Amino acid sequence: MLVVAAPDKFRGTATAAEVAAAVARAVEAAGGTCDEAPIADGGEGTLEALGGAVRTATVRGPLGDAVTAEWRVQAGGTAVVEMARASGLALVGGAAGNDPLRASTAGTGELIAAAIDAGARRVVVGAGGSASTDGGLAALTALNPGRRLHGVELLVACDVETLFVDAAEVFAPQKGATPAQVALLRRRLERLAQIYVRDYGVDITQEPGSGAAGGLAGGLAAAGARLVPGFDLVAEALGLAERIAAAGLVVTGEGTLDAESFEGKAVGGVVDLASAAGVDVLVVAGDVLAGELPELPASVQVVSLVARFGRERAMADAGGCAGEVVESALRERYR
Repeated sequence: MLVVAAPDKFRGTATAAEVAAAVARAVEAAGGTCDEAPIADGGEGTLEALGGAVRTATVRGPLGDAVTAEWRVQAGGTAVVEMARASGLALVGGAAGNDPLRASTAGTGELIAAAIDAGARRVVVGAGGSASTDGGLAALTALNPGRRLHGVELLVACDVETLFVDAAEVFAPQKGATPAQVALLRRRLERLAQIYVRDYGVDITQEPGSGAAGGLAGGLAAAGARLVPGFDLVAEALGLAERIAAAGLVVTGEGTLDAESFEGKAVGGVVDLASAAGVDVLVVAGDVLAGELPELPASVQVVSLVARFGRERAMADAGGCAGEVVESALRERYR
């Protein structure tokens, strides 16, 4: 009985690695073997999923305060940067502590610059969890792409397909922006897209994913970065398809499961890989917005921790609850 544990993060309650470890303990308790493969889709958690030697740099946070941001160097020399570590909404205490008009990606540009200055010639940027909707302008100003990006392959791992200008309406409200501020931010992005055409000769407005991280992805694309689906990049790096094909069951999950979970996000990506391999999937989610889910194959079982254990316990011990669900399911499956 080989089980692949490939969860995403349970935001605010447990990391993907913590959930995978809890699943592994449950599998072993049920007499099986677990292959831990915590995943991400370009958003928060991408740094841990891709791994590498830890490095740090002191950069400007979203509102200008200095923050110490972690980045990684992989064995082949690829640097991995997660924009949430430098410009993330969590760094300002969430939407309530944010200034959506002032928040910037300057620190992300500084973090990319630090990786390049340290010798990286291939840089992966996880785009997700941002506090800003500045279209990447501050990041480019800090990065100075004309000097630093020569001979550098820059990949932006995106977890959405949102277009550049649409980032204002889609994401800014989540970052504390009022309707009036959303309208202003949209006008800023429209003007910035024109500036990018003038300065770089690139129109990024119709590039899928260019609105990721408040338009950071589009700004980096204007300067020569390539936008790629974040889950695909992580899955390839982890050899996830091959690992799933060897399993009898796959366990995945995230904090809140909804329709978006199956639109380029990690859980949907795992389900697709498992379905292609003919492997059953157990999706364990903190909470499930069942009315929003698409029709799933019969090989996919979904369990809500909130429904099973109550919200208080599900929030306080997501890993433990997930482990209980998995152990129970395995004992039932293989009794």
